[in-house]
Amino acid sequence: MRIRVVSSKEEINSLDEDEKIIHLAFRPSNKDIFSLVQSCPSVKAIHIPGSYIKTISNSTKMFLEMQGVALLEGDVWGHRKDINEYSEIKPEVFDRMAELKAEGLSENTVLERLARETRLSKDLLKFLSKEKGKKK
Repeated sequence: MRIRVVSSKEEINSLDEDEKIIHLAFRPSNKDIFSLVQSCPSVKAIHIPGSYIKTISNSTKMFLEMQGVALLEGDVWGHRKDINEYSEIKPEVFDRMAELKAEGLSENTVLERLARETRLSKDLLKFLSKEKGKKK
């Protein structure tokens, strides 16, 4: 699975309309988020660093909820945008998730362990788990 990394508001209008998960590496305004949802009608989740997510207004959160777009807190560690505009989530993450669930661990324990092992945020891992469940 791929996460499209967007480092500036100027990139929003040039995004592929089929993007599913987008990480915003800048502090977005309400207008930026509205533009993003318009440019990418297929978007399912917007991933934003914790320090920026605190500045998202309640009206924007409500708008995203009404559009069925999840707002996820987290960062993409070690990603170099100059090399690739996408951050990849390796299939091994999903395999490990299934493995931990098969061991009978609670969802929270699975998320905590995976967050430590992969450096992905718990929000993103929870979203991925739900999405994977929908596809089955």
